Amino acid sequence: MSRAGRNARSGKFSDRKSTKPLQGVRVLVGRTRHQAGSLSIELRRLGADVLEIPFIEIRKPRSFRPLDTALKHLQSYDWLILTSVNGVEAMWERLRKLRLNKQSLRHLKIAAIGPATRKAIEERGARVNIVPKEYVAESVVKSLRRQVNGKRVLLVRAKVARDVIPRELRRAGAQVDVIEAYETVVPTASRTRLRAALKTAKTRPDVITFTSSSTVKNFVSLLGVRGSRRSGYLEAVTLASIGPVTSGTLRELHLGVDVEARKYTIPGLIQAIVASTRPL
Repeated sequence: MSRAGRNARSGKFSDRKSTKPLQGVRVLVGRTRHQAGSLSIELRRLGADVLEIPFIEIRKPRSFRPLDTALKHLQSYDWLILTSVNGVEAMWERLRKLRLNKQSLRHLKIAAIGPATRKAIEERGARVNIVPKEYVAESVVKSLRRQVNGKRVLLVRAKVARDVIPRELRRAGAQVDVIEAYETVVPTASRTRLRAALKTAKTRPDVITFTSSSTVKNFVSLLGVRGSRRSGYLEAVTLASIGPVTSGTLRELHLGVDVEARKYTIPGLIQAIVASTRPL
């Protein structure tokens, strides 16, 4: 049983006010520094003691030439698919560099993998046509499969990502161009801070959040261990996953999953963490 679970049952959180359900809970947020904001702010509002140590670092691709070429020929595409806020930010930065305005996107139908990506697109003045019911690649495919036969699709994403979307849409008759807009790497500067935070029970977090498969893989790389989490650095720590794909990676790397969001969003992850710390 996780430490958060044991503490809840022993009454540690029994005197918390309803507006501070995470009072006394130490949560490690592993998002990139500029994206930790909404998660950390809400966790703190709910009373959590938040520690931010990024598990991923966002970097520019070695060359923007493929992305720039695609953006210069947007008129040749029917659909644009964006799978992350990072992809949105990178794409719009290149649009500015190329002096292309939102009018160049007007003919496109746009699919966003989830509400955060949709919000980022709409804040930049573009209209989103499709957001799948579940915020994973398989749901994107399900939403688009019947609409892309004979169409040309531009998929803007990270350098390394699951190939579900391009593979399945090609099977559905689409011509799909996969363009790298950014890459995620291991932030080596986080290694010392992470190991120090997990070294003793006094500093160890009650909960660690994982918001993508990349955060899981990089966490393992930073920690330098693999296998059972029930001992050593991760003894009695609750591992909280944003959704099934991330959970699958946690299990694949033998870390296990204590908490999984029902709705695969940051608010959904927070709700799941709150629910996991409630006393029975």
